[in-house]
Amino acid sequence: MTDAVARIHAAFADAGVTGRLHALDIDSGDQLGAGADQPVCTASVHKLCLLVALHERAARGVLDLAEQLETVPGERTAGPTGVAAMLDAARLSLRDLAYLMMAVSDNAAADLLLRRVGLDAVNATTARLGLTRTRAVHSFGDMLATVKEDAGPDGARALADPRVVSRLRALDPARTNRSTPRDMTRLLGAVWRDEACTPEHGAAMRRIMGLQVWPHRLASGFPFDDVHVAGKTGSLPTLRNEVGVVEYPDGGRYAVAVFTRTAHTAATLPAADAVIGTAARIAVDALRAKAFRSSR
Repeated sequence: MTDAVARIHAAFADAGVTGRLHALDIDSGDQLGAGADQPVCTASVHKLCLLVALHERAARGVLDLAEQLETVPGERTAGPTGVAAMLDAARLSLRDLAYLMMAVSDNAAADLLLRRVGLDAVNATTARLGLTRTRAVHSFGDMLATVKEDAGPDGARALADPRVVSRLRALDPARTNRSTPRDMTRLLGAVWRDEACTPEHGAAMRRIMGLQVWPHRLASGFPFDDVHVAGKTGSLPTLRNEVGVVEYPDGGRYAVAVFTRTAHTAATLPAADAVIGTAARIAVDALRAKAFRSSR
């Protein structure tokens, strides 16, 4: 395991990022970490916490996932995908909004759900599951508003300046939605073992996470037709994250959380994206090798 951790740190260094990782064998409990307990900004990864809170409340009969919500242009949280990018009014169920929130990281869908579920309910859910270092501080729209405010009058152009980026509250775990890699794998393990919700709702959450469309981070480390990856990304200036579960045909299930930060302010960061898959693969291979040795 020590060699794997060294290789993970070397991969992060080669990609020019500061990286934090935790990987968990969901069934045996074996784990591997590299900065696993360091606080990190979750960005859109926190939508997973909202998803679990939504399904927990549905399982208790507090809300109905078939309930319809109206979304109107001009009242939506900004974003480049899903309802956030649409030009006309739409009416969708809570479960379809959850799909858009997770599959394409739709900010507008997430905030519609958050208004229905409540920030306190999200934090109550993560607390119940023992995620002591995880906290939702604000909505996704409010988080983006802090970026706009901190960037100043030059707007998005200012985000190319490292000095401006360094003052963004959205990149400070003490002032934004936050967690740790270990907390996130604990949450994923609870979802995959049906401890977060009833089996019916656990299956629904796993299905939605398996429909995420982005293949360039976690999934890039596992380019096999018979290996299934379900995840949730998160992105902000200089920050690239993903948490998810890798499932092998032999039944092995591995929760992985990778959070990266770079000094580069470019909007496109292919090296940071790719190292998430690289580091995850190193960690999962080490856990699988340990399991193989233990079985002999």
